[in-house]
Amino acid sequence: MSTLYLMTTICDRNQVRRFLFFFREHEMNVTLLTLGRGTAASEMLDAFGLEATEKAVLYAFVTGEEWKEIKKRLERQIKIDIPGSGIVFLVPFSSVGGKRQLQFLTEGRAYEKGEESVLKETKYELLVAVANQGYTEMIMDAAREAKATGGTVIHAKGTGIEKAEKFLGVSLAAEKEMIFMVVKKENKNPIMSAIMEKAGLNTKAKAVVFSLPVTDVAGMRLIEETEEEEQE
Repeated sequence: MSTLYLMTTICDRNQVRRFLFFFREHEMNVTLLTLGRGTAASEMLDAFGLEATEKAVLYAFVTGEEWKEIKKRLERQIKIDIPGSGIVFLVPFSSVGGKRQLQFLTEGRAYEKGEESVLKETKYELLVAVANQGYTEMIMDAAREAKATGGTVIHAKGTGIEKAEKFLGVSLAAEKEMIFMVVKKENKNPIMSAIMEKAGLNTKAKAVVFSLPVTDVAGMRLIEETEEEEQE
């Protein structure tokens, strides 16, 4: 059994090619790339001898076993522990919407799915849908029918698309959108099922959806109170 993780890498934009090459060495070709900006104060940058604040954020998918080797090589090859080299961290999956989606995320690498990850007293989960650009409304319409309240969209570029197309047998666009939705735990499966059915790999959206555990949340109180009033 193994745990699947969303591996997030934040680095200077001029280091993107280096990290992409590193991931491909480990046969992780399905990566999502977004752009960001560092927020460190200028005196902090000066203290570490840093100048660039333009950042890149890369998302990839790894198992617990793969991470052990990747971490060692990040320290040896990338010198990740040296300030300015970047940061890489993991977030565990709680579930993936469908067998084909799981195969897409792991690219068919050796992975034996264990029990669904559940944290005690967890009321919410973060759903992440990765889809072709331009189909956000299709995904959100399906999600809202299953009681999702809203989402946040991030534009990303997919890498390794050619290999993914060959593996899945479907055509995928390089330009991607990532939709983030915080949902109640009891609504997670219906929402994921709705997205898979109405915007999944058999549609033009080609959406892949997975969930990440959320240990606590602020800002949902009014939604909870409204739902409680409707149930009374």
